[in-house]
Amino acid sequence: MSTARPRIAVVGAAAAGLAAAEGLRRLGWDGEITLVGDEPHLPYDRPPLSKQVLSGAWEPERTALRDTAQITGLELDLRLGTRARAYDPARRTLTLDGDGQSDLRCAGVIAATGVTPRVLPGTAGVQGVHVLRTLDDALRLRGRLALPGRRLVVVGSGVLGAEAAAVARTLGHDVALVGTQETPMQRVLGAEVGGLLAEAHRAHGVSLHTGRAVTGITERSGRVSGVVLADGTVVEADDVLVAIGSVPAVDWLRGPGAGAAGLDLSDGLGCDEFCAAAPGLYGAGDVARWYHPVLRRHLRIEHRMNASEQGLAAARNLLAELDPERFGERRPFTPVPYFWSDQYSLKLQAYGVLADAERVQVLRLDKDPLRLAALYGTSDHATGALAIGLPPRQARSLRALVATPSPWPEAAARLAAAVEG
Repeated sequence: MSTARPRIAVVGAAAAGLAAAEGLRRLGWDGEITLVGDEPHLPYDRPPLSKQVLSGAWEPERTALRDTAQITGLELDLRLGTRARAYDPARRTLTLDGDGQSDLRCAGVIAATGVTPRVLPGTAGVQGVHVLRTLDDALRLRGRLALPGRRLVVVGSGVLGAEAAAVARTLGHDVALVGTQETPMQRVLGAEVGGLLAEAHRAHGVSLHTGRAVTGITERSGRVSGVVLADGTVVEADDVLVAIGSVPAVDWLRGPGAGAAGLDLSDGLGCDEFCAAAPGLYGAGDVARWYHPVLRRHLRIEHRMNASEQGLAAARNLLAELDPERFGERRPFTPVPYFWSDQYSLKLQAYGVLADAERVQVLRLDKDPLRLAALYGTSDHATGALAIGLPPRQARSLRALVATPSPWPEAAARLAAAVEG
């Protein structure tokens, strides 16, 4: 008779995966925990990659989420530099690449594989074309920016692209920011606040090419020399950073058993309010799209705070499914989403859901156009709030405005009282 301890596998060794593994131990799971990561590094923090690491202010060691002793204390079966190849939900069997014991029987699995960057077609193998997702990506681009007088074109004007452009310009390089939207971060911030952010980038010397699509690149001797815009304009470059979004890393879940298990992989791993995608399979972090019962909509959030919170929630609910008498009932995952972005001296902090808002109301707080607060939401209800240039206490006070969708007049009055009081 086998005496093997039951196993939970956490696939993905970044913030969400680490939070799940720590949560399992903290909550009392004494079986095996296999933590699988496709990178060779111990879990590290990703937000500093586009800021402190890229600028050279931090060395890679500073991004570590835990030191070696703390990881050892979790008693993990740690599989770094290893990819998950397949998962059979019916048999609860996880197949790993690059491992002699590749088929693992699991009591449960937490999927925390994150996302993979989109790339520009036709750029494979061309030197000087970068993405920025991993520590190694950041160090490669940092090495190029350590040289004086670089010409960097950033393709994509979302959060990542805007942050990287600000870092490169602060380092003294010639920076062009290209995006299909009319302003940086427009989908999240809206046209008015995005326009103010555009002016901040221009004031720092960034060349903006807004409302422009990139149709190709130019190259010289196998190295990128520029990007071609839809109108034929060529923007010259020594290096190009592609920041045009990402794709949820769910290919390992597309096996024959996915359909039978009812897995929804249309935009990440579809989960219910408990972060469950199927019996014994839970999602956490950037890869998970789950139903938020308070906001009454499905969300997939690519932000650091959500990753850690959801990793713990997935761990708790998986344990409750496996042994409800010991671990109690499952709990819906109902966070107030939060993200921040640092660009030049600006700190943007947002609570709730801002993206694709039907209505935006901006409250300017003084003569500085980038000291403001704003509400976002539907025509009737506020679902998100933004602070730029506010003291920490005032910025944090906006969270309560959108903890649940509030009628617009009530939320607007509370916003004014919070920032003017």
